[in-house]
Amino acid sequence: MLSSTFTASTHAVAGSVALSALVGVLPLVAFFLLLMGLKLKAHWSAMGAAAIALLLAIFAFHMPIHLAALSLTQGVAFGVFPIIFIIWMAVWIYDLTVSSGRFEDLRLIFSRIGRGDMRVQAMLIGFCFGGLLEALAGFGAPVAIIAAMLLAIGMKPMKAVLTTLVANTAPVAFGAMAIPVTTAANLSGLHAETLASMTGRQVSLLAVVVPFILCLIMDGTRGLRQIWPMALVVGVCFGGGQFLASNYFSYVLTDVVACLVSLVMGVLFLRVWAPSTPEDQASQVDANAASLTGQRMTLALFPYVLIVVAFAFTSLWRIGIDVPAALKKTDIAIEWPGLHGHLLSGSGKPVTSTIFNFTWLSNPGTILFLCGIITAVVYTVANKGDAFPMTVPKAFRELGAGLVRMRWSYVTIASVMGLAYVMNFSGQTASIGALLATTGAFFPLISPALGWLGTAVTGSATSANALFAQMQASAADQIQASHYLMVGANTSGAVLGKMLSPQTAAIAAAATKMENGEGRILGQSWKFSLGLLVFLGIVVYLQSTGVLGWMVVG
Repeated sequence: MLSSTFTASTHAVAGSVALSALVGVLPLVAFFLLLMGLKLKAHWSAMGAAAIALLLAIFAFHMPIHLAALSLTQGVAFGVFPIIFIIWMAVWIYDLTVSSGRFEDLRLIFSRIGRGDMRVQAMLIGFCFGGLLEALAGFGAPVAIIAAMLLAIGMKPMKAVLTTLVANTAPVAFGAMAIPVTTAANLSGLHAETLASMTGRQVSLLAVVVPFILCLIMDGTRGLRQIWPMALVVGVCFGGGQFLASNYFSYVLTDVVACLVSLVMGVLFLRVWAPSTPEDQASQVDANAASLTGQRMTLALFPYVLIVVAFAFTSLWRIGIDVPAALKKTDIAIEWPGLHGHLLSGSGKPVTSTIFNFTWLSNPGTILFLCGIITAVVYTVANKGDAFPMTVPKAFRELGAGLVRMRWSYVTIASVMGLAYVMNFSGQTASIGALLATTGAFFPLISPALGWLGTAVTGSATSANALFAQMQASAADQIQASHYLMVGANTSGAVLGKMLSPQTAAIAAAATKMENGEGRILGQSWKFSLGLLVFLGIVVYLQSTGVLGWMVVG
């Protein structure tokens, strides 16, 4: 326990992978028991689970005490920056639109586009527009923004959260300009374009299914009967866009293409089709929609259009100057003091995950902060007194108020990231994955569960691929399956774990102001997460056989 170096082992407990996995899963079990069983507040549950993970890392997985403690600190630091910073900035922009009175106009706009049907509005906002935010930003910002938007159009908090979480699954694999796919390819030694093609042939099927689940979440079987045509249009367009872009265009633009196609086609479809809208699902703001002027519509949409333009520019612009590369050069790689160089891989080389990237300028939170400042200035210039009050000082007061209001949610997020890093660096998560990989020919059936587990723990599909991509490739060798199929399955499964991640639940609860609502959110979202995971597992298993083997590339 006092050694200066440490190599994680998947059989640290009594030389057994099975026992190591059973012990390794205890922090997760403890978190859910504390949160949902004992009804403790989320931040206490997360801190308790992190403490258990720390003790197990030291006494069961034989990690030196100081290295285990430093692992926790790096995780907490990552939770604070960039994750909490991104969420804080995203919610600030929403608060600016609310405090200025502009969000009411946004509700009127979506009411007009959605034919006065709240369910259709939510599908356009949550599935299409939310997917676009995920494509450009990722890392929690879309969940925070979309959940708050759905709450603002009149949806009840729990339905708003569930709609957001389920809708957010479709774009996650190619979110933040396809970082999860790129990460998986780099770690497993595969061609990124081919892996993206395989992943696109899996998640596009999920994209077709998700809108129908949203119908059920929003309004049960009645919703399915009444708005299934809209679900079909946006689902097929989104899934088709993902398939075509990932296979034949640019995989980093997969979600941008899919979201724009589904949004445009959805709006066009509403020109020729109108839903049957019951009174309890009708918009309550239709009567005021006629009062909207072009200027009011522009100002209401301004912050979100600005976000899309800003992220598109910083992620894609390469004419004259390579903006993404220029921003990336400003990143500061910090070798975590006392930890870097002391955690070794099985080959005896230092692991690179102990390098903390301080993305002070390329970080989505920084871009959101700049968008917030621009929004504050524009709203101040367009100040209409009592109707649309806004000043720059008031805008920054909102920034401070948001930090205070969400402080306990931020403690939860930082604690969960600390938990994840301790589990990852000590070998607890890897042990769980290694046990799953011993199932032989049935491994493709449960292969997506590895990515699902990784995201459930870390809240990040990128992190899930960092954990398990190489393991998936090794398992593919053992069962003589396609590397691209297995690593793609990890990426696809990772998208489904996000709605069961405590970190994501904390983000959604904070955005919808559900105090201590994390337990209730997880208590509702697990059924959708596991249901879609079973569906994906069957798809991957059939792709590993002659039934759907024609879908496999590479």
